[in-house]
Amino acid sequence: MAEFSVKNLAAAWLMGTAADMPAQIGHVWVVIRASFLVPLLRFSLYICLVSSTMLFLEWVYIGAVLIYVKLSGRNPENIYKCDPISEEDPEIGTAAFPMVLVQIPLCNEKEVYKLSIGAACNLSWPADRLLIQVIDGSSDSSIRDMIEKECMKWLSKGVNIKYQMRQTKGGYKAGALKEGSGYDYVKECEHVVIFDSDFQPGSDFLRRAVPFLVHNPEIGLVQARWRFVNADECLLTRLQEISLDYHFMAEQEVGSSAHAFFGFNGSAGIWRIAAINEAGGWDDRTTSEDMDLAIRAGLLGWKLVYVGTLQVNSELPSTFKAFRSQQHRWFCGPTNLFRKIVMDIFKSKKVSQWNKVYMIYNFFVVRKIIGHTCVFFSYCVVLPLTVLLPEVDVPKAGAVFVPCIIGAINSIYATPRSLHLIFLWILFESAMSFHRTKAIFTGLLGSKNANQWVVTQKHGDAAENKANNIIEATAPKESRFKILRNRILLPELGIAVFVLWSGCYGFLYGRDYYFIYLFIQAITLTMVGFGFIGKILPNY
Repeated sequence: MAEFSVKNLAAAWLMGTAADMPAQIGHVWVVIRASFLVPLLRFSLYICLVSSTMLFLEWVYIGAVLIYVKLSGRNPENIYKCDPISEEDPEIGTAAFPMVLVQIPLCNEKEVYKLSIGAACNLSWPADRLLIQVIDGSSDSSIRDMIEKECMKWLSKGVNIKYQMRQTKGGYKAGALKEGSGYDYVKECEHVVIFDSDFQPGSDFLRRAVPFLVHNPEIGLVQARWRFVNADECLLTRLQEISLDYHFMAEQEVGSSAHAFFGFNGSAGIWRIAAINEAGGWDDRTTSEDMDLAIRAGLLGWKLVYVGTLQVNSELPSTFKAFRSQQHRWFCGPTNLFRKIVMDIFKSKKVSQWNKVYMIYNFFVVRKIIGHTCVFFSYCVVLPLTVLLPEVDVPKAGAVFVPCIIGAINSIYATPRSLHLIFLWILFESAMSFHRTKAIFTGLLGSKNANQWVVTQKHGDAAENKANNIIEATAPKESRFKILRNRILLPELGIAVFVLWSGCYGFLYGRDYYFIYLFIQAITLTMVGFGFIGKILPNY
């Protein structure tokens, strides 16, 4: 075959040899494919396999620690002293009970404020040793009035509750908590527990959590496990439950047991106020203010304890729009924090080298970055391209069997009742990986919307009780076209078309059966692209 060059091709065209054009173009494609595309795809596949191996080793490590914890009985109740605080002594009164502050930050969350305030006011703790602070950053005056009236109602019942309307609007949740902690009446408190607007702690929460702090001065935080009151509301909430159950039962458990460190979840956790102050207080430099505080406290030597048997009810996002905005914050914030705090971890003198490795490699690199970018590039980019370029072989073990086995075992351990949904969960996680990958790189690059915060819409009983559906009664009506347009996600639909095209090519010409997965993944991406998952409520 004659040597190809752009100059020869142009000369052939000008000299009237256009009949040779198809052959010349075909030769161009062969050269580009063999010299550029195939090597690049092989390299990309190698990177994906290395990343998958890192994820697999992380999964093995987590599993090994969990087995050790179970066999050795190294649960927090056995490691730390947590005897109940003795009941009120007639001579000293309630002095044995530390003063506890309960902070509830709110922002236009009219659907759930009664639930969270009511649950906090019903906590079992001496009334003179408990202070409940509702920090209201709502922009709607009617909502502020409703929240203030609810606080006054409990105040009239003898509950020590303070309603504080935010004086400043910056800093989102970190700003609210920092402002709330600055009032003079808070200075007498020793510990602070934080509940988001949709959290409903049991009455015994403080009785079970505070003893860890009272008897162990080295502990800075006690984190409870989240449970979900609306997990059965729709398929979207069931799939979220699988992911979050694994996070709490595996990742948080391992971090607490093996390293006395994990990321504070932002709610249902009780802090020693001295630890917060020593770590520098709340900082709004990222949307992961909770994780930021936990890392700074951990670098100072404070121990963080996760108590899986201490559980608090909360609400999962049941609409896809709310879920997506939450996911952007959850995946953008940690990577943005990583670029700002990684040198502090390296320089810390109060943390062992082993814990530094865990913080940087396990906690950030593998779980926060590789875990989801690997899924996107492996199953939405590289695998479809290998179908189009069959010269690149994909190991079936790495592409199919290992992810399915790991997913199934995770479900059996964390959420056995959802085992039958595990394949749907894998497909959904793959479909969501594009959105999460965008958020991850937004945080890593420090883009202008890296600190964008959208309050996750809560529904409380509104989604189930149409007679009292506040959203439907008060939300402004939008045209069906606008609602539909807001639900259409063009990038996801574009990836769905690419994956479907690759699947069709694999069906017609492929040697393997990857096209079966590609067809199913294309359907999942299409459903996500049109927002056909989760509850469909007005203006969603």
